[in-house]
Amino acid sequence: MSKDLKPRSFEVTEGIVRAPHRALFKALGLTDDELSRPIIGIANSWNEVVPGHIHLKSVADAVKAGVRLAGGTPLEFNTIAICDGIAMGHEGMRSPLISREIVADSIELMFNAYKFDGMVFVCSCDKIEPGMLMAAARINVPSIFVTGGAMLCGFYKGRKLGLEDIFEAIGEYTSGRLSYEEFKEIEERTCPGPGSCAGLYTANTMAVLIEALGMTLPGGGTIPAVDARRLRLAKEAGKRIVEMVKEDLTPRKILTYESFLNAIAVDVALGGSTNAILHLMAIAREADVNLSLNDFDQVSRKTPHLVAMMPGGDVSVEELDRAGGVQAVMKRLASRGLIDTNALTVNGKTVGENLEKAVIYDEEIIKPVEKPIRPTGALAILWGNLAPKGAVIKTAGLRKLSFKGPAKVFDCEEDAVKAALSGAISKGDVVVVRYEGPKGGPGMREMLTLTAILVGKGLGEDVALITDGRFSGATRGLMVGHVSPEAAEGGPIGVLRDGDVIEIDVEARKISVELSEDELSRRLSQFKPKEKPLKGVFARYAKMVSSAADGAVYKA
Repeated sequence: MSKDLKPRSFEVTEGIVRAPHRALFKALGLTDDELSRPIIGIANSWNEVVPGHIHLKSVADAVKAGVRLAGGTPLEFNTIAICDGIAMGHEGMRSPLISREIVADSIELMFNAYKFDGMVFVCSCDKIEPGMLMAAARINVPSIFVTGGAMLCGFYKGRKLGLEDIFEAIGEYTSGRLSYEEFKEIEERTCPGPGSCAGLYTANTMAVLIEALGMTLPGGGTIPAVDARRLRLAKEAGKRIVEMVKEDLTPRKILTYESFLNAIAVDVALGGSTNAILHLMAIAREADVNLSLNDFDQVSRKTPHLVAMMPGGDVSVEELDRAGGVQAVMKRLASRGLIDTNALTVNGKTVGENLEKAVIYDEEIIKPVEKPIRPTGALAILWGNLAPKGAVIKTAGLRKLSFKGPAKVFDCEEDAVKAALSGAISKGDVVVVRYEGPKGGPGMREMLTLTAILVGKGLGEDVALITDGRFSGATRGLMVGHVSPEAAEGGPIGVLRDGDVIEIDVEARKISVELSEDELSRRLSQFKPKEKPLKGVFARYAKMVSSAADGAVYKA
């Protein structure tokens, strides 16, 4: 730390008037010597209800060991965490996206009270990782991330299992394509242990993007949860944060517009979750970076899809790690000028300096840029009279890039699931699920239960789905989410009727309903969105949240 830079923690530890504060710290067992060192806050989302977090206590212990080795004093605290998979398909799914804001707010409050000199964020899973990134950008003190790592794949009859397999097995079993015994075996084998579910679903997408943004040490995005390298990386991160405090290397020096474009390029090259759009936009807002839906589309148009990650392909995160991980993918992209190599990272080096050590171990997994899976990236932003502010689709694994058919409209996911299970959804239908957006849900539920049932019933390529809600990273198929404005805001999706003809054209970036301008205007002028009786956190969220097109953040 420079001589002119006073430690932030001195606000609560130095001077005669802080004697009561020191006395309280000493009640924790801390000594004067420990209080004179850089005080590092360890924000940990460990708990006993999320498989991606069950091992984070040992990861945080390794971080604390590293902090002490470097001469700092670590103080750990916890924040909430929700498993999207367990919350999926019922009312509980309204909670996870809301929890992102609570995670960020809780860390901001802890920092404001304790004035840590630096922060280490120990986290896994869908909303916790972006919530912590939002907090890091907001409080803007030296910060480094240690994510929990990916779950290993399950195996059954020689095939890899990811979380989507057990969800899709519901449709296979209910349609008679799978016996009960086979169904139970898949259930038993899908999730073999701790970590974020094995494919490039939202949790691992965000871990990968944290590395691409430069907020974790190289390799941190893909090392499996059970690999001892993760503990060693955690220890190194603990040592590094003490140096970052001395250098005053803060998140906003790392989280620049260029680093966000790097993250988008990695996301679309891998076929990551569409939720990355919501989260990167929310993080960028906290970092005072102007990021738009158009940025995602422009980057995706010029970035090749290089890795067939699960669920759109068959590559697991552990296999990506063995092939060279995020650094290898970025090295590929940098060779075509698709990565800003001058962007700074938490180890004090530029992306380019880090990439000098990157090695591509498996060209079958990380394709050469000259022989990509597709010449363009795996995300597309659609616009049209049905989504004037935009909608999102993941193209990884898609065989069809266009679809046209009659709407089958539902006002909640549960009704659509019942219809799917009963056989009321047929080939050629465009399933519409509305009032599931940030405001209308509230909480913008994911639709993995519905989409997996459709795939399991063999309809994955023969129906399309559009929603103002969102999709799990485990979703595959022609599924369009984040339709904005949402129904609860008076958006066009709210006035659709059964039988209206909807057209989706990914290449043309178009999503529209075949209604005349006069008819659509007439319906909208007469439309009064449904209102739900809400209370508590859900009522506050519905009142304060912005559109998905803006990242579903709280309005200023």
